[in-house]
Amino acid sequence: MEAIHAPVYEAPRTVVVPRRATTESPWVQRLLIAISIAFLALFLFVPLAAVFAEAFRKGIWTYLESFNDPTCWSALRLTLLVTAISVPLNLVFGLAASWCIAKFEFHGKSFLITLIDLPFAVSPVVSGLIYVLVFGAHGWFGPWLAEHDIQIIFAVPGIVLATIFVTFPFVAREVIPLMQEQGTDEEQAAISLGASGWQTFFRVTLPNIKWALLYGVILSNARAMGEFGAVSVVSGHIRGRTNTLPLHVEVLYNEYNFVAAFAVASLLALLALVTLALKSFVEWRLEREQQEALQEA
Repeated sequence: MEAIHAPVYEAPRTVVVPRRATTESPWVQRLLIAISIAFLALFLFVPLAAVFAEAFRKGIWTYLESFNDPTCWSALRLTLLVTAISVPLNLVFGLAASWCIAKFEFHGKSFLITLIDLPFAVSPVVSGLIYVLVFGAHGWFGPWLAEHDIQIIFAVPGIVLATIFVTFPFVAREVIPLMQEQGTDEEQAAISLGASGWQTFFRVTLPNIKWALLYGVILSNARAMGEFGAVSVVSGHIRGRTNTLPLHVEVLYNEYNFVAAFAVASLLALLALVTLALKSFVEWRLEREQQEALQEA
């Protein structure tokens, strides 16, 4: 006898339609996109194109001859030197401050976070004036520095100090939220298995924050190379000695040497574009790692 199979009831299949994040009509979305593109074109693309257009206005050879100037190379060397000093110091400070704020509870924690954000609220010119007040010839430590033949203002140390002040929040501000989100579970597990403090940092903490750390370093590097206000106050504008690339552009422009000014400005713009490309790559890797972590979870 053949077995009688009861008909199997199949539930109707439902098609899941992804929900829209917003309820605006298509014309509103297109309007917002158009406003964004117009804003970027007006304040970013057009000025950037104007810099390169003016730099090459008299031809490629005139553009190249603009860099055949010892003061230009001196400004470039000083810019790279200041960046090479300030960025690693910001890296150390950012790691220490992030670890302190994200991993420990202590009195004054909110005040420390406020101090880290201080350069975002204070004008760079004001920060430069503060260093002049402290280390200048008539400042608090000016007579003592003069007695010991130590010069900070109108010299490289003052430029480094001013650059560090305006750039030190970037690393900390990128790493702190990530450390707070990750918590301390992995570090505690590593320590419970016998790992030392340094082993825990290099094998557990650092791999988890490496892309955010690199992102902060890139932003700090870009600000250090392009800083003008604070450096302008403490440098003294000594041509060939204390002028960085942004200050050198101002000097050339004030001398009506427009082609050379825009040529040097184009060099800064190229450095900014390289920084933007690195920033985009780091963002992509960070987003990719977060997606992989969610899939594994």
